[in-house]
Amino acid sequence: MALRVQSLAELEVLCNHLYEGTDLEQRMQAEKVVLELIDSPGCLSQCQLLLEQGTTSYAQLLAATCLSKLVSRASPLPVQQRIDIRNYILNYLASQPKLAPFVIQALVQVIAKITKLGWFEVLKDQLIFRDIIADVKKFLQGTVDHSVIGVMILSELTQEMNLVDYSRPSSKHRKIATSFRDTSLKDILMLACSLLKELLAKPLTLQDQRQQSLAMQLLKLVLNCLNFDFIGNSADESADDLCTVQIPTNWRTIFLEPETLDLFFDLYHSLPPMLSQLALSCLVQFASTRRSLFSNPERAKYLGNLIKGVRHILENPQGLSDPGNYHEFCRCLARLKTNYQLGELVMVKDYPQIIQLIANFTITSLQHWEFAPNSVHYLLTLWQRMVASVPFVKTAEPHLLDTYAPEITKAYISSRLECVPVVIRDGLEDPLDDTATVFQQLEQLCTVSRCEYEKTCTFLVQLFDQNAQNYQKLLHSSSRNPLEITVQEGCLAWLVYFVGAFVGGRLTYTSTEEHDAMDGELSCRVFQLISLMDAQLPQSSNEKVELAVLWFLDQFRKTYVGDQLQHNSKVYARMSEVLGITDDNHVLETFMAKVVTNLKYWGRCEPVISRTLQFLNDLSVGYSLLKKLVKIEAVKFMLQNHTSKHFPFLGISDNSSLSDLRCRTVFYTTLTRLLMVELGEDEDEFENFMLPLTVSFESVAQLFNSSFVQEEAKRMLIGLARDLRGIAFALNTKTSYTMLFDWIYPTYISVLQRAIELWYREPACTTPILKLMAEFMQNRSQRLNFDVSSPNGILLFREASKMICTYGNQILSLGTLSKDQVYPLKLKGISICYSALKSALCGNYVSFGVFKLYGDNHFDSVLQAFVKMLLSVSHSDLLQYRKLSQSYYPLLECLTQDHMSFITSLEPHILVYILTSISEGLTAVDTIVSSSCCASLDYIVTYLFKHLAKEGKKTRRGREISQDGQRLLHFMQQNPEVLQQMMSILMNTIIFEDCRNQWSVSRPLLGLILLNEKYFSELRATLVTSQPDSKREVLDQCFRNLMEGVEQNLLVKNRDRFTQNMSIFRRDVAEALRNEGASDPVTLDMMS
Repeated sequence: MALRVQSLAELEVLCNHLYEGTDLEQRMQAEKVVLELIDSPGCLSQCQLLLEQGTTSYAQLLAATCLSKLVSRASPLPVQQRIDIRNYILNYLASQPKLAPFVIQALVQVIAKITKLGWFEVLKDQLIFRDIIADVKKFLQGTVDHSVIGVMILSELTQEMNLVDYSRPSSKHRKIATSFRDTSLKDILMLACSLLKELLAKPLTLQDQRQQSLAMQLLKLVLNCLNFDFIGNSADESADDLCTVQIPTNWRTIFLEPETLDLFFDLYHSLPPMLSQLALSCLVQFASTRRSLFSNPERAKYLGNLIKGVRHILENPQGLSDPGNYHEFCRCLARLKTNYQLGELVMVKDYPQIIQLIANFTITSLQHWEFAPNSVHYLLTLWQRMVASVPFVKTAEPHLLDTYAPEITKAYISSRLECVPVVIRDGLEDPLDDTATVFQQLEQLCTVSRCEYEKTCTFLVQLFDQNAQNYQKLLHSSSRNPLEITVQEGCLAWLVYFVGAFVGGRLTYTSTEEHDAMDGELSCRVFQLISLMDAQLPQSSNEKVELAVLWFLDQFRKTYVGDQLQHNSKVYARMSEVLGITDDNHVLETFMAKVVTNLKYWGRCEPVISRTLQFLNDLSVGYSLLKKLVKIEAVKFMLQNHTSKHFPFLGISDNSSLSDLRCRTVFYTTLTRLLMVELGEDEDEFENFMLPLTVSFESVAQLFNSSFVQEEAKRMLIGLARDLRGIAFALNTKTSYTMLFDWIYPTYISVLQRAIELWYREPACTTPILKLMAEFMQNRSQRLNFDVSSPNGILLFREASKMICTYGNQILSLGTLSKDQVYPLKLKGISICYSALKSALCGNYVSFGVFKLYGDNHFDSVLQAFVKMLLSVSHSDLLQYRKLSQSYYPLLECLTQDHMSFITSLEPHILVYILTSISEGLTAVDTIVSSSCCASLDYIVTYLFKHLAKEGKKTRRGREISQDGQRLLHFMQQNPEVLQQMMSILMNTIIFEDCRNQWSVSRPLLGLILLNEKYFSELRATLVTSQPDSKREVLDQCFRNLMEGVEQNLLVKNRDRFTQNMSIFRRDVAEALRNEGASDPVTLDMMS
């Protein structure tokens, strides 16, 4: 007994460290002990000890946590043991209903997990884990505390059934969830609704904490039922506005009863805010019920009841002062238009009064811009969708949107302008800083604004003129008040955003010449403002106005510049009168003048520079615009003067961070596109263009040869690497790429090699240089197909090999790195090296056989560097870091396709590592990774199969070739489980998983089956015998059909036949296993 008490004391100290401790080391140690405890044979007795004798709630929580992990393990506990644990917890909760809420929650979670994972378990011809509702009803007959626990069990079970565990096959989860939906979920919902009715019928004593707790758990239960993933589409919760709840058809009766909706509206009005918002959340789901659940008359009646409830809330808005209620109500309003057509809404009784109430509510909400700003999105969604539907309404009833939509637009505009002085004077968070939200709301508003566009434009012109005049007065007044000027500039920034949004909202099929003329009126004012603001540079400037102007220019470009527009557009009529801008050529000149001005004067403001360069980049995409751009003086100036003297952002200053240099790549990509338009084969023109970079490289080379200032050289080199990457990216012809290669090789490329040697510890320096090399290796548009007399392809590969080997050897000298440093310091660089090597191997511009023939070791060295770097990376890291997996697996595909002699020459432990990485990648979620793994496996299996076929023929010719094949065959004979495991994984994927790359999976599978026919027969027997007798014959036939007409070879025709068979096989097996009577799929785990 003394030992047990001591043990209990130790466990309670452990709980203290785990849940309350502030010492990180102690907590990590405690976590380690907990993991050991879970794996120990005495885990259950220790948990029982904690639950029964623990003196703190944390002791009970630790016991629940351990039990949860224990029952969730991949290898399940025996059935009887799980029944005992479940019954023990149920009795424990029944005897101690006043436990801490977090302990109850944790214990309830254990029950839910046991129930879900054992849903199909049979004992003595009974599905023993499905009697949970009967167990819960016992709780509901007890005290309020017992009732709360009972409802929590159902709520947690519903949530657990809906939760996808990605460590288990998705088909198993779907089968359990579907069965639960069909057998239990409707009963649970009806039970919850009847309990809520009982609760509402009693006089609610809201001060009674237990009654409130019961109401809350019941509402959460209903919400979990309505949030259930009914059809297995795992809807992304972030796509809130697109949600439709796919209610099963047999639930119709619940939804057709008007009392159901009335219950939740009544609950909203009766409960305190924390609970009433849950009632509204349920109503959001009721409003999202799929349309096809009802006939037309039923849908109209259901919508009428919904609108009646909404109207009652709008007429009694007291509860909406709570932010939670307000947010859910806004969501509810948005769902009305998501699931119902405007033609149906206008037919609702008292529609004119209701639309007026909603409009007034929206206007009031917009005016109180500081209250729940995240809810505005839903109100704008409602109005945007209603206005967008106007052209399609066929009913004679008036929709009245032409009355209210302009009012909504005006309210939004006015509210944003009114917030500016408050934000600036009180130092509040500026809504303009959250550009993602601003752009989203402007996109919604531009649709609303196009309804009665004349009214909106007149209002905006009036505001713009008024604000612009005030701004000019402030600028010219003797006592320039900086605060007032900032306020006025804030208003102008919003107005420019509005103009940009409205111009960008032009739709070709609904736009008229009058609308285009109005766009011209609005645009004139922004172009005049640009002139006014630029005239003040560099003395005074405003970043927010600049960003707004760039947004406007981009919207104007998309709408009115380019081939898609008639040149006689009315937008230019007013602009030619006021500004002399008669067509899009003149607009392009204005654009480029603005770009040059920004690059000159905003050099140290990263947001403005990057947005300006993005705008310039967007302008330069498309040949017709490029031809117009190169004729503009401002463009010619840029092509001849891209130096830090004219464009300060190209300069190197100690104040700027190294990441600020990123935008240089975009700048040089655009400049090079413009240069290419008329470059042709003019080498002198190219040399002149490269002159600023030549000067910089010479400076760096000199610094390297003297006792140099490291920081200055490093910054210059990072800038140059980014510049050159931009140039290389845009050179897509053989002639122009050859000019760049002749310019950089050999002098300047050696400078880059030296930098990698010196600064391999600094990713800020190595990453741009490695990315530059990766870009050089890309044979895009066959640009690296040099002349037959040119050795350039081999020279380029040798330089890449040197750089990868240097970086690989140096980076491995860093030793073991911490978890937070391993990616930036090591794995990111390795992934870029792999990407560069893959481009070289697949580029088709180097004959790799030449290296061995002439005793050149650059190819062997780079392959050895690949292996060394690979072995320093764990399998989990290979799949965890997306960029690394997306460069490693395609590279491995290239190696297995063209360099199997290298693969077969590897040491057995390296081969095991590579094959294990393929095996783990086969089930990756990323299809790039899984498809590359399938392809790599296919090449290996095909190589092996061909070798065996040649061995069978015993020809003298094949003896030399077979040396490599013999090594691989010997390895596979020593490790037969490697290919067998991969066959199991692929079969599992085909039969049980949502296989998204079926064609890729089928290719290696045929080779695996032909090489391992005996093992395939065993797998087949395992699957067939695990099913009930009634299904065995069907499954057996499926497997016979799979191999029907398939021959013992891997010719393309035979592979295609197998792929077709496999597609039919997958469909037929899924059909056979789908029925309710199927055996528990868990018994098939031996295949995984």
